[in-house]
Amino acid sequence: MAQNADLHDEAEVLRIIADQQKAVCAKDVDRIMSHYAAEFCVFNVKPPFQIRGAAEWRRVWEASLAHFPASFGMETRDVVITMSGELAVAHYLARFTGLPGPPFWIRVTAVYRRDGGRWVIVHEHSSVPFDPETLRVVSTLEG
Repeated sequence: MAQNADLHDEAEVLRIIADQQKAVCAKDVDRIMSHYAAEFCVFNVKPPFQIRGAAEWRRVWEASLAHFPASFGMETRDVVITMSGELAVAHYLARFTGLPGPPFWIRVTAVYRRDGGRWVIVHEHSSVPFDPETLRVVSTLEG
């Protein structure tokens, strides 16, 4: 029975990842925000280094999405989810498609907590690797 519950919970986290990305592509900030806990922390791929709480994170999304074209997509790969009781951790690679310039991969790690029967994000960390010799961002999987 526990294994079925874990599979259900894992499927729910996968659904949240997919819905969050659809919300980003739809520029639906309310839907994006619906997946976060009341209190959370984000380490975003761009400054500021640390974002705490819904008001600040909403402002980041509103400012960022204003620079995106009317239509774009997202691709995700290599999703790994680890479940343990009331916590889940997901890590995966994601990239935007349909934007000007070459697409680049972002590494994402998200921590979820079961809250009132639903999974919500309590911490999210997005990053891009860099080459320590050149200090340049490595934007491809081969790089």
